[in-house]
Amino acid sequence: MKNSVILFDINETVLSLSVLRPKFASLFGDEFYTDTWFSMLLHASTVSMTTGVKTDFATLAKITLQALAARYKIKLSDVQVADVLGGFSSLPAHSDIKPALSKLREQGFRTVAFSNSSLGLIAEQIKNAGLNDYFSDIVSVEEAGTFKPSERAYQFVSAKLGKPSGQLRLVAAHDWDTHGALCAGLKAAYIDRSGAPYNPLYKKPEIFGNSMDEVVNQIISNDN
Repeated sequence: MKNSVILFDINETVLSLSVLRPKFASLFGDEFYTDTWFSMLLHASTVSMTTGVKTDFATLAKITLQALAARYKIKLSDVQVADVLGGFSSLPAHSDIKPALSKLREQGFRTVAFSNSSLGLIAEQIKNAGLNDYFSDIVSVEEAGTFKPSERAYQFVSAKLGKPSGQLRLVAAHDWDTHGALCAGLKAAYIDRSGAPYNPLYKKPEIFGNSMDEVVNQIISNDN
């Protein structure tokens, strides 16, 4: 149905962490610590969600960056921490994003940015990436006081947009996110940005793709 709403996870799905890699290479000696830090950030958000810790993504990003540095006996100055975290607000869009979003919107789909980041950070990220004209709405789990993949996060976006869960489809580069959406009654689509196998224990969406164009073409075919 053309009135379906397509939710897009932001970090890694829409925006690339590539600009952070030189910063981590400079601080830690290897750009792959970018992935270690981001995994620690996601882990911390999941623990906070599960145990009821009240926090936000920005706070966890700083805590996990400092924890990573301490683990390797690296002393980061306040300026260095601010530089890394500041770069998080200026991530570039993947090259396949604008054409794919344009195609969806031309086909009558409503596109929504949906992230664990705070509303202020998402808005800044979308603006800095030149994507303001590509999303109809921006929704953060911040207002719900939880993080994806909590069922409550997906229920929140459904209520926020005034749409039944079955009319929402989440596009994400994270299998835990698509799994969470499917468990909450949403549809999902997975874009393989990393080449890592999809977790075989998780629920699998019917749409898989290696590029956003491939994913979007399947959405148009399936949801029209």
